[in-house]
Amino acid sequence: MTMSFVTRAVAVLALSVLPVLSAGAQQSGTVRSTHGAWSILCDTPAGASGEQCAMMQNVVAEDRPEMGLSVVVLRTADGKAEILRVLAPLGVLLPNGLGLNVDGKDIGRAYFVRCFQDGCYAEVILEEQLVTTLKTGEAATFIVFQTPEEGIGIPVDLNGFGEGFDALPK
Repeated sequence: MTMSFVTRAVAVLALSVLPVLSAGAQQSGTVRSTHGAWSILCDTPAGASGEQCAMMQNVVAEDRPEMGLSVVVLRTADGKAEILRVLAPLGVLLPNGLGLNVDGKDIGRAYFVRCFQDGCYAEVILEEQLVTTLKTGEAATFIVFQTPEEGIGIPVDLNGFGEGFDALPK
């Protein structure tokens, strides 16, 4: 069964960037650029010495509006690593983690690291091989679980991922 999905408006991206960047801060970001399905949003969090930017895409299932994800790529403050961070809604089964499939190939799982009132975060360091896979892939599917047996696949469009990743400020 193929599920249909919609990308939320840029306004939703702007409202949700800083909870992802600074774990729950209630601020808004500015859209710096758009690359295919991805937007780069920037803001200066309270107490930060400089602006922080993140590339992100929000997706939600049309037939399951409670199942939406914010997928974010950001550079660490020291500029030495990139992180893939995904915000899933409350109510997902945490021990199963978040599965990732790119163009039909199982990539692995990321485990949830923390939950806040806006949802639960899974994150991984983006190693070169995964970046290459995401840059050259056409479609990713993130899989969340509501029960041990029920995985819900949420497609994420990889169109523009490479261009956006390369445009992230260093």
